[in-house]
Amino acid sequence: MDQSKELVELTIPAKAEYVGVVRLAVSGIANRMGFHYDDIEDMKLALAEACTNAVDHAYSGREGQIAVSFFVHDDRLEMKVKDEGNSFDIAAVKQRSGPIENDMPLTAMRERGLGLHLMETLMDRVDIDGDRGVVVTLTKFIDRDEVDHVVDSPTETQSHG
Repeated sequence: MDQSKELVELTIPAKAEYVGVVRLAVSGIANRMGFHYDDIEDMKLALAEACTNAVDHAYSGREGQIAVSFFVHDDRLEMKVKDEGNSFDIAAVKQRSGPIENDMPLTAMRERGLGLHLMETLMDRVDIDGDRGVVVTLTKFIDRDEVDHVVDSPTETQSHG
């Protein structure tokens, strides 16, 4: 994997009231990189979900910290959310996620893996390592509106006459 141009690291207490700080950080970094508004909103939501999962499940009520790393590349932003808490079986979470039922309360849907589904929907790539603690890596590629250089531009193909 190529080296990132810049690394921004943030460590927060594993408490819900600090998740907003992480949302602000990704918003600022992604905006500076030139991401579109919708992509920034998607990243804020996915990253907040990863942090909330760590807050809710990692330390089982004990004090703990969540380390969030932002790896800035030319073509993408990679975000790692790492805790040193309880590990989990990713395959089991995916297996029980199943279809979403409209009458199911949100808390039950989140327990069934809705958060994971949400992250996978919003991000280009989601990698989870659950061996010692949990590391969630979220990747979003920059969707720059670049014109394919092979195609002639309309100004070159029109006749002006």
